Amino acid sequence: MTPCCLIVEDSVQDQQMLSKAVHYAHKDIHVEIATTVRQARQVLRQLPVSLILMENTLPDGRGVELALELSQHARFCSVPVIIATDWPSPFMWHKARQAGVRHVVAKGEFGPALIRDVLNLGRAYG
Repeated sequence: MTPCCLIVEDSVQDQQMLSKAVHYAHKDIHVEIATTVRQARQVLRQLPVSLILMENTLPDGRGVELALELSQHARFCSVPVIIATDWPSPFMWHKARQAGVRHVVAKGEFGPALIRDVLNLGRAYG
């Protein structure tokens, strides 16, 4: 089965940046985009997801709150989550740790190596 990465991001420019990094890390991964927490929940109900990349500040909620919700659900608790945000705060870091988020990074520091690390890939597939 082809792995699926869910990107939860409302900025089109950042969606493109995250998508490119995902495809550079693993050329055969399928990318789904959600722009809100609500849309992310819809995708998660419909598709098996291997990785979630998300912004923390979304139009209808916080990514870290969604990560905390998913960490308490048997179906999603093992899905790795990376939060790539413009403004990582100490409060968000604390909640992210509680939710088992693998990494919280500034968007400027995000790249394919982080995805390969989280998916346990040794090298680029792109």
